[in-house]
Amino acid sequence: MVQIETIATTPFDGQKPGTSGLRKRVKVFEQTHYTENFIQAMLESIPESDGGAKGATLVVGGDGRYYSKEVLQAIINCSLGQGVSHLIIGRNGIVSTPAASNIIRKRKATGGILLTASHNPGGPDNDFGIKYNCSNGGPAPESVTDKIYEKSKTIDTLKIADAPKIDFSQLGTQKVGDMTIEIIDGVEDYVELMKEIFDFDAIRDFFSNNKDFRVLFDGMNGVTGPYGYRLFVEEFGLPEDSVMRCTPLPDFGGAHPDPNLTYAHDLVENVEKKGLDFGAASDGDGDRNMIIGKHAFVTPSDSVAIIAHYAKEAIPYFKKHGVHGLARSMPTSQAIDLVAKKMGVEHFEVPTGWKFFGNLMDAGRCSICGEESFGTGSDHIREKDGLWAVLAWLSILAYTNKEKPTSIQDILQKHYNIYGRNFFSRYDYEEVDGASAEDMVNRLREQITKGELIGQSIGGFTIDKADDFEYLDPIDGSVSKRQGVRIIFKDGSRIIIRLSGTGSQGATVRLYVEKYSNDSSEYKQETQKALKPLIDVALELSQLKKYTGRDTPTVIT
Repeated sequence: MVQIETIATTPFDGQKPGTSGLRKRVKVFEQTHYTENFIQAMLESIPESDGGAKGATLVVGGDGRYYSKEVLQAIINCSLGQGVSHLIIGRNGIVSTPAASNIIRKRKATGGILLTASHNPGGPDNDFGIKYNCSNGGPAPESVTDKIYEKSKTIDTLKIADAPKIDFSQLGTQKVGDMTIEIIDGVEDYVELMKEIFDFDAIRDFFSNNKDFRVLFDGMNGVTGPYGYRLFVEEFGLPEDSVMRCTPLPDFGGAHPDPNLTYAHDLVENVEKKGLDFGAASDGDGDRNMIIGKHAFVTPSDSVAIIAHYAKEAIPYFKKHGVHGLARSMPTSQAIDLVAKKMGVEHFEVPTGWKFFGNLMDAGRCSICGEESFGTGSDHIREKDGLWAVLAWLSILAYTNKEKPTSIQDILQKHYNIYGRNFFSRYDYEEVDGASAEDMVNRLREQITKGELIGQSIGGFTIDKADDFEYLDPIDGSVSKRQGVRIIFKDGSRIIIRLSGTGSQGATVRLYVEKYSNDSSEYKQETQKALKPLIDVALELSQLKKYTGRDTPTVIT
């Protein structure tokens, strides 16, 4: 018999989850009752429309980072205390974020608890995170995260069971008290879904007919390693050396599991030195992706636009269901807008945060969407999906190579010749002083409010519009304010400045620059060279060095 104990506790400051859940250093979560407080607040905040915690079925998994096993056990103890009926847990706690979204939807679960800090480093001195997803498989909306935070500020008692320790490595079902615990293979359902979306035979035929086409997938010692191995080696029959770092590790092998040119440098070096045709990486929890090729880097903004362009020709899912709308986050380049106009479908510009896409998808108004932060996805689930994007690119390669040998660089250049090129780059300044970063942004906001920027000419660029992006959700009528400073020039070029709170230390300043060209002689120009005049203007306007003390960014994308 499992006993439920009532234990006195006190609130902890700062348990306010963002769009990606609650992220803190491991040492913060290790404080007595800190994790249990947050889990109970989360369970008590499950929307009544989804049925609440009592009798709930919850999907539980994560990226396997340090401290996951302890939190899995805490979830079991807290769930028993709240009357949860059924926990579906990935073996060893391993379930990618997109795979969890699929399982929630497929099993018609109440929701899900994801243990991840996404692309942030793991280990005892790094980050941990807990995130709640609702019954549609998508991230909890603000109405839920606000409720979690309010409960976390007043919690004074915990209801916790003394459940036996669970072996998360053994598949199967067991009863603990009145609750069923089901340990599943977190990979299987996801691969089944991908087979419904993509033509695996066409991808296999492409590899079979192009023996010299060489591929490398980098799991970055994150959650997608087992998924990547299953797909590339077992499903497509590629050799073992077509994958790297495919064993999930609690500290990601001491690396930063963020798929960009800086942190995925091992992949980039391999592709360059060996002249590989296709390279891909995914992040810690599997919702981000990077695509590179021989002498080619596909920006996330270009990637989602190109996937949308080929969707109905190269991907069976869209041949069957059609493309009903496209969307991007506000900082993402406007490349996908041009595709939408050519396709004759509506397109949306939303704040950063996948939940905004989810509203559009649930309403049947968005089929494909993306963020410049290496997030790409579609309406097959309600999260961005790294491996989905990788499979989409393999499908495009299989389709375009039917006519003649076509490389990633060829696909890029063909796209630019149809639509023009949106040169785009993002500069990240990580762990800067939060107060100074706020001062920098507030100075720009004040200039915008006073109308001081309109008409100014700097470095040959004349400011046409300046605002702090605001979004009226066309589905639920909610308004999201102060979503990023936008400075738009008369030639359509853009500068955007946002502060990001997805890290656990300090603030990250994100500076985005975009310039459009329909001059074909410029399409092969190196991005940083093409954007340098605009980057100089951005640094001058923002006075970034003065406020942050930084001469160079931490990461350039």
